[in-house]
Amino acid sequence: MLVTAGLVTLALSGSAAAHSWMFGVSVNGKDQGDGRKVYIRSPPNNSPVKDLTSPALACGENGGKAVPKFVKAAGGDTLTFEWFHDNRGDDIIDLSHKGPIITYVAPYSGDSMDGTGPIWSKIAEDGFSGGKWAVERLVAAKGKNDVKLPQLAAGKYMVRQEIIAHHESDATFDKNPARGAQFYPSCVQVEVTGSGTVKPTQNFDVNKGYTYSDPGIHFNLYNSDASTYKIPGPAVLSGAGGGSGGGSGTAPAPTATPTSTPTPGSGSGGSGGGSGSGNGTTPTPTPTPGSGSGGSGGGSNNGGSNPNTGNNGGNQGNKPSTGNQPPNRGGNRGNRKQGNQGNNGNQGNQNTDGCSRQRPRRAVSFTA
Repeated sequence: MLVTAGLVTLALSGSAAAHSWMFGVSVNGKDQGDGRKVYIRSPPNNSPVKDLTSPALACGENGGKAVPKFVKAAGGDTLTFEWFHDNRGDDIIDLSHKGPIITYVAPYSGDSMDGTGPIWSKIAEDGFSGGKWAVERLVAAKGKNDVKLPQLAAGKYMVRQEIIAHHESDATFDKNPARGAQFYPSCVQVEVTGSGTVKPTQNFDVNKGYTYSDPGIHFNLYNSDASTYKIPGPAVLSGAGGGSGGGSGTAPAPTATPTSTPTPGSGSGGSGGGSGSGNGTTPTPTPTPGSGSGGSGGGSNNGGSNPNTGNNGGNQGNKPSTGNQPPNRGGNRGNRKQGNQGNNGNQGNQNTDGCSRQRPRRAVSFTA
């Protein structure tokens, strides 16, 4: 019997950049450094949350664990959230994971705050506009998403940004735990300065406000008109800009393991074009990446500038093969550490959502 090198390569291959988590934040283009477990309450891995009743839906598995630092920003500043697969410089997220990006804020109630309960107010959202999803704009912008802070009253806050991936949301997790919408929440500790007066008062509870019957959560990516998609959650808070979008700054070089004190970078994040314009139109694409230019947050559901400024390209089309695979395609592989994402079968970064791309490793052949 001959086992070909190709078959062994497939057997030894691992998952590539299917999932994502937040790496860091820039304030008005100034990189605040690697924020993981420094000012971001980072989860243990980049696996999604699918159980809408799980406390992890709010801020991830480590949502109740305080981190030592706060990002300092003034009301009206632009926060650029930076996402990557594992580390800065990786692929961002598989383009099959199309969906919206939503940003909330809540007053900081103490180190034990875990993001659960009726505390959140929506300050920005980006869904489907201009023929593209927010995730496509994020990838084209090299993992950067810009949000303009409202003129918040001075104080400490938690800012929560989430990606919702709809490649398997033709089913719901409560009916089929192998499928369902995938949530990637990340919570950042932010201290706001200045003389702003806006207070977040929507009191939205993600565990109760998000439901499996919500058409913004139970959504068939491949057989639905994306232009009719309604982003889940409340309306954008009055006084907030509402739009968010991808920044056009060039991705910085990889950095070392996070330390207890984030070191500002060279400003490579850029405030970047990406905030939605108030009149609901899509700005003209900017052909040169890294320009760091862009409008401020505008009308809700607009999503910002056309992101064809990144080198990765934005519109690579739907990949329905990932969404139409049988459950548990990923399977349980090896003795990986068991994840904590409810009953979705995730083990560490290896998931059973049927969406992992494959990266070849060492080819080996055997003869018998």
